[in-house]
Amino acid sequence: MTTTDHRKLPRRRGDELTAAIFAATLAELAEVGYAGLTMERVAERARTGKASLYRRWSSRVELVLAAVYSAWPEPDEAVDTGTLRGDLLAMLRHHAEVLAGPAGEALRGLLGDVLADEDRMVRLRRFSRARGRRTMAEVIRRAVERGEVPAEVPARRLEVGQAMLRQQFLFGGTPIPDEVIVEIVDDVLVPLFTK
Repeated sequence: MTTTDHRKLPRRRGDELTAAIFAATLAELAEVGYAGLTMERVAERARTGKASLYRRWSSRVELVLAAVYSAWPEPDEAVDTGTLRGDLLAMLRHHAEVLAGPAGEALRGLLGDVLADEDRMVRLRRFSRARGRRTMAEVIRRAVERGEVPAEVPARRLEVGQAMLRQQFLFGGTPIPDEVIVEIVDDVLVPLFTK
């Protein structure tokens, strides 16, 4: 990688700079993996200074968490296929696709980094559960409106699909076979939410 003097480039700020940093982080993850990722290389790839990174994220863990979760769709962007089963399949297939790329590589590396640090582990849990739970809540909200699901769904059920997908990802690897996703939806999630 050639060195560029970022001070001679046009200044980017705010969302534009953050997007460039996240793109550089994901590209570095794809190229060198979590273990090889450094703040210096991300800054160089994003054509900015290390200080720009450290002002926003105090460590590589913080940066990677933010970049990884920026790649996940917002809950209100969940695909609406018109059926609970279709929505669940679309959501889990998309999550499996993300896990098969740089974000999945990063999550494996992050787990190794954060398992010994309770504060970082809490943050990783908060990131993963909050996004997954909100996405599932949106899918279920639409199913309730269509009359496919009873109005009262216990909150803990909202974590089941992502938990099963993470289990498969961590212990079965990627890519996650589509038949596994179909089994999770047909054998577990649809019965769980419709009964």
